Amino acid sequence: MKALNFTIPTASIFVLLSITLVTCSDLNNFLSCLATHSVSIADAILTPNTSSFQSTYQLRANNPRIFLSATSTPQAIITALHPSHAQAAVVCAKRHRFQVRIRSGGHDFEGLSYTSGVPFVVLDMFNLNSIDIDMASETAWVQAGATTGQLYYRIAEKSKVHGFPAGTCTTLGIGGHFSGGGYGFLMRKYGLSIDNVIDAQLIDANGRILNRKSMGEDVFWAIRGGGTTSFGIILSWRIKMIRVPPIVTVFTVQKTLDQGATELAYRWQQVAPRLPKDIFIRLQPEPDNNGGNNKTVRVSFTGHFLGQTNRLVQLMKVNFPELGLEGIDCLEMSWVESIVYWGGFPNGTSIDVLLNSVPTNQVFYKTKSDYYKAVIPKQGLETLWEELIDIGNVIVQMNPYGGRMEEISESETAFAHRGGNLFKAQYTVHWTESDGGVGAEGRYINLSRRLYNVMAPYASSNPREAFVNYRDLDIGNNKSGETDFEVAKVYGAKYFGNNFMRLAGVKAMVDPQNFFKNEQSIPPLTIPPVH
Repeated sequence: MKALNFTIPTASIFVLLSITLVTCSDLNNFLSCLATHSVSIADAILTPNTSSFQSTYQLRANNPRIFLSATSTPQAIITALHPSHAQAAVVCAKRHRFQVRIRSGGHDFEGLSYTSGVPFVVLDMFNLNSIDIDMASETAWVQAGATTGQLYYRIAEKSKVHGFPAGTCTTLGIGGHFSGGGYGFLMRKYGLSIDNVIDAQLIDANGRILNRKSMGEDVFWAIRGGGTTSFGIILSWRIKMIRVPPIVTVFTVQKTLDQGATELAYRWQQVAPRLPKDIFIRLQPEPDNNGGNNKTVRVSFTGHFLGQTNRLVQLMKVNFPELGLEGIDCLEMSWVESIVYWGGFPNGTSIDVLLNSVPTNQVFYKTKSDYYKAVIPKQGLETLWEELIDIGNVIVQMNPYGGRMEEISESETAFAHRGGNLFKAQYTVHWTESDGGVGAEGRYINLSRRLYNVMAPYASSNPREAFVNYRDLDIGNNKSGETDFEVAKVYGAKYFGNNFMRLAGVKAMVDPQNFFKNEQSIPPLTIPPVH
């Protein structure tokens, strides 16, 4: 069979060229269009002349690094108060040649929902945050601007034996979090957030609101793990809640290198993906100050068990006796209280903290990710420890797979990282103003790249896989901001594996002119005519 060459549609090139020619005078026409196509939208529109524009722009940014190298700021921010405001943003941006960047929670590691190289507007969904729970069907409709913390809180208001599998960070916006998969400590038992999503409301490139039936199964497949912002704007997700016991158990055991951390970390890789599904143990190594010398590494084993302490200790003695877990290491609590624990809040913190939607204690950071299909040898772990000690400002998280994640086919949703993975790793190099602030960016980003390169021999390969919700603009090295199909295939293979080509095909069906795009979006697939 003759090989086919895939290219971006010519129409997309014209759209891109027209966008680059936008002038500031078009803003008034855009704003007038918004008023024409929506009711009572004035209070939702912020421009650079609005006193709250800058504070709103920066308020929910989880990573202030994105403002250090921002090439532009938005022409306007639409803080949608009603779904019609989001619809109008699409219709009017398309008509007046603005790009739309969409944000729900603000945890965009590379700032793709905040910045752009062409004139753009930000559609902020944080006001669309209703959560409608139906206990009779054990389902809920959750709007895109709600956070994971708010969802957990509202479920707990209704039931002590229901929960939902999603992230441990409680200020994640539901719209973006679910679209990239959504993982947390329940994934070995119940899979990802998207594995428990049963419907959605999506605004397409024509401004129409579609549900699962009207968008079709191909699009519904794509938005579950394919990154929704390539296909439209998520208004809300319908989720199926899961059952949890009234009492769960959490623990954290910490070991330094001289306490056998290397041997335990090596053993964890073999054990954690094969533990009973009710047990989830995250491994987190980080440099230990050790009196100011940074000469050791402290490894935390943080666990969650859907059951009580006595049973957990019994299971651990059988499956992971090397850790030496005892009852004194464990805390029993309700499921919603365990969310607070995993969120890093002090013991005894009220669950009301889950209602906070704005991240605190912000630092500059650069994050990269890996998937591991084979155990890192002890020599590799020791190399990792050396890097952590040398860099200093770095945290690594390793989250185990196995369980339910092994049972779901890589093609069932757009999220392809399923069976065959032992764990996923997240490397975060961080710094503050006291570490050099703006001037330190280049140095710390280079350190993050060095760490990533050091781990290459042990991580997945051909392709070296990555997690789409940990966007990394180093992948694909797309410097122009345009979505070239050959570049897209590079990051597409890493983020989506064998699902990328199907995603590009779905994109061609629903957004052939590539209106919804960013530096790492999915381009529409076209096959050039045969001459």
